[in-house]
Amino acid sequence: MAGMRNGPIPSTLSLLSDLHQHPPGTKVRFLGCVTEYSMKTASLTLEHNYPKDKALKVRVNVDLLLENLKVEETQIGEWVNVIGYIGIDQSPPRSNDKNAYVPIQALVLWSTGSFNLQAYERSLRFRR
Repeated sequence: MAGMRNGPIPSTLSLLSDLHQHPPGTKVRFLGCVTEYSMKTASLTLEHNYPKDKALKVRVNVDLLLENLKVEETQIGEWVNVIGYIGIDQSPPRSNDKNAYVPIQALVLWSTGSFNLQAYERSLRFRR
């Protein structure tokens, strides 16, 4: 049958600063730096100030991952990879709005370990 898929929907690789451009329900993969962890709401706040003029934050709901979430993945300053779905309650980003955020329901989250941030940014810049 035309249009049928076998297996999971693929994720779209995106810069964190571009996540607000995806409609709710889109499955995305991105990288961000942990700036806050709330045990009360089971959520991480991630940022990646690239390009420099984009002040977007992501709130990642990790409720589905609590059983396997490692302590280092919640530490401030840790860089993590996330695969998840864009949530519905987006705060519309306005220029220089420090409170703008995109909600994400995480399916998978893992530490990046050592990596070259500039090479990552360069490679995604050319994909735009």
